[in-house]
Amino acid sequence: MKRILLALALSTAGAGAIAADAPGLPVTKAPAGAEVYIIAPKDGATVGRDVTVRFGLKGMGVAPAGVAKEHTGHHHLLVDVKDLPAAGQPIPKDATHIHFGGGQTETTIKLEPGTHTLQLELGDANHVPFDPPVVSKRITVHVK
Repeated sequence: MKRILLALALSTAGAGAIAADAPGLPVTKAPAGAEVYIIAPKDGATVGRDVTVRFGLKGMGVAPAGVAKEHTGHHHLLVDVKDLPAAGQPIPKDATHIHFGGGQTETTIKLEPGTHTLQLELGDANHVPFDPPVVSKRITVHVK
């Protein structure tokens, strides 16, 4: 039964369906010098409610979730998240932890008026943060 559940969890990794308490998921080492960053919008920008966010990556490649290829990962956009997801556990999937398991490098999100923070974190094939974490600087945007 445990093998069936683990196989089901791994087969749905692309959908972000792995529970945060899934046992036995490996932690992938990040290559030295790997960096993820937000190309746009710029830190401190004033934007409309529809915000296009462009993702940048240096020293690694992008691969869809579920594809375990060396030195690749996929993006997760953290919106108004103060603390990074727990090390060694899959990044949550909710309104503030947005998964791009298809390998996307850009998105348009809708934000309420006010001040918001945006940050990227790269996850491995199983949505687990790399070791050390590959995270961008947290930027602030002002939505009019």
